Formats: sequence, structure tokens, C-alpha cells
Amino acid sequence: MKETIGFNLNGKAVRLEVDPSRALLWVLRSDLGLTGAKYGCGEGLCGACTVLVGRQAVRSCQLEVKDVAGKKVTTIEGLAKTGELHPLQKAFVDQDALQCGYCTPGMIMNAYSLLLNTPQPSRRQIIEQMEGNLCRCGAHKRIVQAIQAAAKEMGGVRR
Repeated sequence: MKETIGFNLNGKAVRLEVDPSRALLWVLRSDLGLTGAKYGCGEGLCGACTVLVGRQAVRSCQLEVKDVAGKKVTTIEGLAKTGELHPLQKAFVDQDALQCGYCTPGMIMNAYSLLLNTPQPSRRQIIEQMEGNLCRCGAHKRIVQAIQAAAKEMGGVRR
């Protein structure tokens, strides 16, 4: 049975009639046309579907849409403002921290959560935070460098 679920998505109010037990990933991709979060393993283990709920990175393939009712959800599409890449997105490009790009949105969102909650993370904190996001291309060293560069660029200012 469908219900009306409302939440804030990338700074805008969203209300839709949907099965409340449907995975947030499929609501984002199929119902709302936001395809940045990717389907990877479907088990919450690879991180390709990572989005933020509030300031916390979550696996959208494992989260029912009813669990975000009344909350703030941010996807990769919500980071760039007025046509300008977010410093974290720019750092991933500048540091060549992506190859095929499939895991990149989830990587960036997980890193964004880290930087929101720990503006100047240590290398160890970055590695620990990113451990659950898999990249088959092997860009891990450049991903860590990109997160370090973004933290420096952001100057500890919470965005």
C-alpha cells in the first residue's frame, strides 16, 4: 500500500506517493530521476549507493524510504551549487581520483560526511571512513589525496 512520504532532498521539499518499504535507492533513481547513487551489491557492502541523511553517510539500498520521512537527504547531485563543483568533487577531478567513475558518487558522499563531521581528518581517519567503499579500479591512494586536498581547500569550514 502506498503512502505519502515527504523529505528534504538536496535542499528542496519532496512529497511522493510510494510504498514506504521501498529502498531509498530505487525511489531516488526510478521515481525522482537522480541516478548518481548507483546499485552495486544490493547488500550495503560496496558503498556505491551512499547518500547523506542529515550529516551521516548511509547506504540507500538498505534504507527504506519511510526512514527518511521529514529528514534531510543529500545526493551527489546536491553538492554542486550554481554550476560550480563542490571542493570535494573538484579535488577528485584534480587528483585523478576516479577511473571508471561508477563508485565515485558513493566515495564522494562518504567523504563529504567525514568532512562535515571531522573538518580536518587525519590520514588514518580518512582511510577508516573510506574502508567500506569499494573501488575496483584501484584509485584508493588518489582518493585519500583528494579528500586531504578538499579538507585543506574547505579550511575546516562546514559546508
